[in-house]
Amino acid sequence: MPFGLYNALATFERLMETVLCGLSSEACLVYLDDIIIVGWTFGEHLNNLRKIFQRLQKANLKLNPKKCRFFQREVAYLGHVISAEGVKTYPEKIKAVVDWPRPDKIHDLRSFLGLCTYYRCFVKNFSTIARPLHKLTEAKSNFSWTDKFEKLSII
Repeated sequence: MPFGLYNALATFERLMETVLCGLSSEACLVYLDDIIIVGWTFGEHLNNLRKIFQRLQKANLKLNPKKCRFFQREVAYLGHVISAEGVKTYPEKIKAVVDWPRPDKIHDLRSFLGLCTYYRCFVKNFSTIARPLHKLTEAKSNFSWTDKFEKLSII
């Protein structure tokens, strides 16, 4: 696909979804140009690889071997770590939350809340914990960062 097309990513995503239609939930996860091929056993994984390769070949799509990783037990994907045990948080993202500098402006606080909200499903009672911080971002609120907010622990 030529570079610089206005909707190139959306078009490519639609192509990938069309080419791998029917396999998405049972054999692979697709996001833009990333494909994660899954299998509970080695044999099932090989079978799914074969299916994906056949579909890509039929659509005349090529893989870049330098970007391929095969037979991984866990994969870092879209800010998460996916493995047989399930989906976990990506350690570097957690470090970014912990090391985030004290917000000086509402914009900084909103950026911080956006990062934390990405992992809300991993934090019990996230909305309750984050409520005081969200109140600080309201238009009628006078932004004033105090020690009370410093002690809040979101993640």
